[in-house]
Amino acid sequence: MDQSLDDNRRTRFKESLSWQAHRGPVLSLTMTSYGDLWSGSEGGIMKVWPWEALEKSISLTKEERHTAALSVERSYVDLRSQLSTNGFSNMLSSDVKYLVSDYSRAKVWSAGYFSFALWDARTRELLKVFNTDGLIENRVDISSLQDFSVELVSSSRKDKTQSSIGFFQRSRNAIMGAADAVRRVAAKGGFGDENRRTEALIPTIDGMIWTGCSSGLLLQWDGNGNCVQEFQYHSSAVQCFCTFGPRIWVGYVTGTVQVLDLRGNLIGEWVAHSSPIVKMTAGPGFIFTLANHGGIRGWNITSPGPLDSILRSELGGKEFLYTKIENVRILTGTWNVGQGKASQDSLTSWLGSVASDVGIVVVGLQEVEMGAGFLAMSAAKETVGLEGSSVGQWWLDMIDKTLDQGSTFERVGSRQLAGLVIAVWVRNNIRFHVGDVDAAAVPCGFGRAIGNKGAVGLRIRVYDRIMCFVNCHFAAHLDAVSRRNADFDHVYRTMSFSRSTNLFNAAAAGTSSAVPTFRSANSAEGMPDLSEADMVVFLGDFNYRLDGISYDEARDFVSQRCFDWLRERDQLRAEMDAGNVFQGMREAVITFPPTYKFERHQAGLAGYDSGEKKRVPAWCDRILYRDSRSSVVADCSLECPVVSSVLQYEACMDVTDSDHKPVRCIFTIDIARVDESVRRQEFGEILGSNEKIKRVLKELCKIPETIISTNNIILQNQDTLILRITNKCSEDNAFFEIICEGQSTEDQKASNHQLRGSFGFPRWLEVSPATGIIRPDHIVEVSVHHEEFHTLEEFVDGVVQNSWCEDSRDKEAMLVVKVRGNYSSQTRNHRVCVHHCFLAKKNQVDSQPKGSKHIQGSVLHRSDFQHLSSSYDVVEQLQNLHNP
Repeated sequence: MDQSLDDNRRTRFKESLSWQAHRGPVLSLTMTSYGDLWSGSEGGIMKVWPWEALEKSISLTKEERHTAALSVERSYVDLRSQLSTNGFSNMLSSDVKYLVSDYSRAKVWSAGYFSFALWDARTRELLKVFNTDGLIENRVDISSLQDFSVELVSSSRKDKTQSSIGFFQRSRNAIMGAADAVRRVAAKGGFGDENRRTEALIPTIDGMIWTGCSSGLLLQWDGNGNCVQEFQYHSSAVQCFCTFGPRIWVGYVTGTVQVLDLRGNLIGEWVAHSSPIVKMTAGPGFIFTLANHGGIRGWNITSPGPLDSILRSELGGKEFLYTKIENVRILTGTWNVGQGKASQDSLTSWLGSVASDVGIVVVGLQEVEMGAGFLAMSAAKETVGLEGSSVGQWWLDMIDKTLDQGSTFERVGSRQLAGLVIAVWVRNNIRFHVGDVDAAAVPCGFGRAIGNKGAVGLRIRVYDRIMCFVNCHFAAHLDAVSRRNADFDHVYRTMSFSRSTNLFNAAAAGTSSAVPTFRSANSAEGMPDLSEADMVVFLGDFNYRLDGISYDEARDFVSQRCFDWLRERDQLRAEMDAGNVFQGMREAVITFPPTYKFERHQAGLAGYDSGEKKRVPAWCDRILYRDSRSSVVADCSLECPVVSSVLQYEACMDVTDSDHKPVRCIFTIDIARVDESVRRQEFGEILGSNEKIKRVLKELCKIPETIISTNNIILQNQDTLILRITNKCSEDNAFFEIICEGQSTEDQKASNHQLRGSFGFPRWLEVSPATGIIRPDHIVEVSVHHEEFHTLEEFVDGVVQNSWCEDSRDKEAMLVVKVRGNYSSQTRNHRVCVHHCFLAKKNQVDSQPKGSKHIQGSVLHRSDFQHLSSSYDVVEQLQNLHNP
């Protein structure tokens, strides 16, 4: 079966033509409005593969096909070599990361990360070089310097003096220009302003060009390379664009999609994927997004729009059909190890003895390593993006061994900040359902800069729901309650993960069914990342003590296991009841003795601190949590997707390796998720059966009625005539695109046009604009111009080898004006025959009888143009041209 599939693929996708284009990688490709293939590579190398060479190679017979690849490979035009004499070549030395064709004006944009070049698609002439600020890059006029050297040899002493002045003036200008460029580079910190580093480029149907930057900045340019507007709707890097009709879709590294209109107004945004969006494309009725993990999702092309509320309401009524409840057990553990190391038996008692029935293990350690030198080094490493230590790694390796890392569990993430370590292990049988691990750290010690106190956090996706685990170590000492509260507040507000905090939106909405969950541009502004998770677990040495009780009293209550009275003295409980800390979180009932402070290696309750200080026992080591519930009693559903309960909350009193006892808490968690296959099926049935949706779709996808001023145009040498397209609809915009369907010469039958497909216009014909928008009850003028070519050139290995006179036969091109509506994938087509005859035959054309096939009066010259109040005036104007 697999063999037959491979055979079918080979049959359906045959390689027509291949050749070696560049020595390095091909970074960019585009097909111009004249059918030329442009390619860009490293070091600013750009090559053009002319349509004539491609067409010739494709049309070779089977016997001649073996020469096609070599013929095309050597037919390129080397653009850089053509620029080497005009001073531009040194400016075009960066990698050509992007190439796009502006079909509206027959231009090509090439771009690196910090500069652009604008080219004429027909003549391949470089028109402009400018940077991401829109500033034109000046060039040194090399030819003038060369001219000077010639003049210097042949002139008199007086002329030499004058020439010397000119030389120094020109040299000064060149040096000042170079110095200005260096200052601009230095001001931008290297090779360019990283905030304006270009990451994506796309032309839109209105003739504008949009670029997206690494900072999330969006720039709109006109067709001449002038920056028109700037927009900032997101703080993360733009990855890709897609456009269709009146809208632009922007894909970000966070997995977010934004929709803009052509003026740059933000229409809507949602989280499409849990990882960066690397590509988007438009298909019939949908925009498809591709994430870097390989996932593809389709979105209704009308969203946001009137269909969304209908679809969401209909799908909501069938939620019970596609909701699936998953259950997972999570073991969380916290231990202040007091700069010591644990035995394997201690780790087995704490974690290994209870890990057999859990799917996820989260461990938080405090004080794995301390000391002023270590803390200073750790802070220095954090500033350059480094973290971790050999002692921290020792602990991770030991827990790996305890949990049977590799065979049973897999460690999926960890983070260390000075003495704080957090790590997550996932059982192999659910590993596929856990991902998007992200880490964060917040120092709280010594001016919020040192990690002796603070927090480390991990965020993970479990069955498409977001869970955050935060390991904390807060301020010590009995009277530091307000400092501990402030530490929590600082951690909660400032802990920031690298990816979007709204990943859960995508999962909750069931995004692959093309009904996005929209949020406004400011919905997440100012909101802590932790607040938007479905479940948050805080664990660690919070350092809250017991108030109003002596050492001896506490020892007596502990020995009698009178924990209720002790809990009344617990600072953390009092602060939570007052709403001062851990707001909205809860803790299971404490049924174990205080976990601090103990003498090392002394078993039992007799091991409490008996030294000079005799610190009062306290529950310093705690595990608190919140889930999706707004009240204690709630069922698990898509509206309340994570519901948890505590199975065990206990301390391991037999472990004596530290002055703290390790604590563990086992959660059983119900998670509501969308069964995508069922939801897609229900979504399809709704689209196919709901009459209201059908009516709305029909209205949204209708094509406005349009007329054109002529179906027949005759051009002589360098004539310019006007084709007018009228939108008769009074409500909706019409979007048009003009292509060349085929061409023929006078010795071919008119119906036997040589097909050009999507290979653009013949080189003798200019159509501008070739794309655009026609507003309701408006008319658009399209210039149809003949451009005379006296010679044609053939290139071999980038060098002109042959030139010959242009074919003097009459030519005919069949243009197709394709008109679509706002969201229609179908088009309404108008055909226009453009005939060109040479001047030598002008008299023959003029002397043709009135019944001749070609009637020049069937077009409007620009000089004949006057404002037409309606589309019917166009027809009347055409009739008047022939009536006396």
